[in-house]
Amino acid sequence: MPSTPHSPQELIRCLEGAGYILSEGPAVCLFLALARSRPLFLEGEAGVGKTEIAKTLARVLDRDLIRLQCYEGLDIHQAAYEWNYGRQLISIQSSDKGEADLFTDEFLIERPLLRALRQHDRGAPVLLIDEIDRADEAFEAFLLEFLSDWQITIPERGTIKASSPPIVIITSNRTREIHDALKRRCFYHWVDYPSLETEQVILAKHVPEAGEILRGQVVRFVQALREENLFKSPGVAESLDWAQALVELNCVALDPQTVDSTMGVLLKYQDDISRIQGSEAARILSEVQSHMLAQNMQAR
Repeated sequence: MPSTPHSPQELIRCLEGAGYILSEGPAVCLFLALARSRPLFLEGEAGVGKTEIAKTLARVLDRDLIRLQCYEGLDIHQAAYEWNYGRQLISIQSSDKGEADLFTDEFLIERPLLRALRQHDRGAPVLLIDEIDRADEAFEAFLLEFLSDWQITIPERGTIKASSPPIVIITSNRTREIHDALKRRCFYHWVDYPSLETEQVILAKHVPEAGEILRGQVVRFVQALREENLFKSPGVAESLDWAQALVELNCVALDPQTVDSTMGVLLKYQDDISRIQGSEAARILSEVQSHMLAQNMQAR
């Protein structure tokens, strides 16, 4: 089983080897969270790679990944545990005296949070609590005991505590504010859009079949879109999707027609697409091409 990295720089190298480009800021926070057994709260726009950090970390450390996808109405029964009422009823009916111990592990259905507290053969698992801002505020209150003491109290059973704390990563797209009581239990980092240079490295690693010119144009075009007042700016995930789509179309360089016809890969709201398609997209592409041409001239 791989050991935990001994420095932020080693952590960066490990994740890069697994295909994830991690900058120094989140690397320091992630390293400290691992070293101090504290949850890491990652906040940022959708598509900037928050969820992928947890997935890659699980691969690098060779740990089980347990994912709790949050949604409105999520409660303890979906997140932590529930009793198998059907099996309990059968047990009562089959008991000679009509009496049975109904609150044992045999009847307990373990959900992600409880599974994360159990002993795992490969060490403490990576628990991803994804998009917590989609869950109700009441669910945050339930998490406080879990994140403070690494335990869950089941009224019929008592307290179940982890022998070793799971590695917890919580993500939020900031569709609403998360209560301070939960954030205080975590180390925090805001995950921003990557720099132009970093995003070019990401595309080179994940879409190597795209040529250098195409990758440069894609990254610069997407970065320019993020400067526009859009309802939803494209994230890194959309950059990768767009580059892969362009490769499928045998595109070696962007042109206005291709940009317009593939805009739905980048932007997910019709108002944004209508605003950018046509003259605005042509203007942005022209600026991108002029900038890259000037860079090439200086390089010579």
